Amino acid sequence: MIKKLTKEQILKLERIKPQVIHERAKKEAHSFKKEFKKQMNTAILAAFGFLIALVWKDVITTAVEKISDKAPFGGAIVSALLVTTICVVGIMFFSRILKNEEDKK
Repeated sequence: MIKKLTKEQILKLERIKPQVIHERAKKEAHSFKKEFKKQMNTAILAAFGFLIALVWKDVITTAVEKISDKAPFGGAIVSALLVTTICVVGIMFFSRILKNEEDKK
């Protein structure tokens, strides 16, 4: 939705020198480009992380199935508990690593 400018805003814009407008536009374009690169980098890293997770999923599933086959009761419950435990430990570990990196900045 395009916002209509008031007469005061139009007069104010007319008083700004074209050079200033050019500099502001250039600055905003640079800011946009920088943010775009940052977001694109995040998206690509997330895609690689997802790919890694898919590969490790098979490894973990195989290991959990071998452990849960020996369980005297429901293997699905043992599998769920084991995977949950591994994930919680991983989350805690990486949260501490990322927190320490943020504190250094």
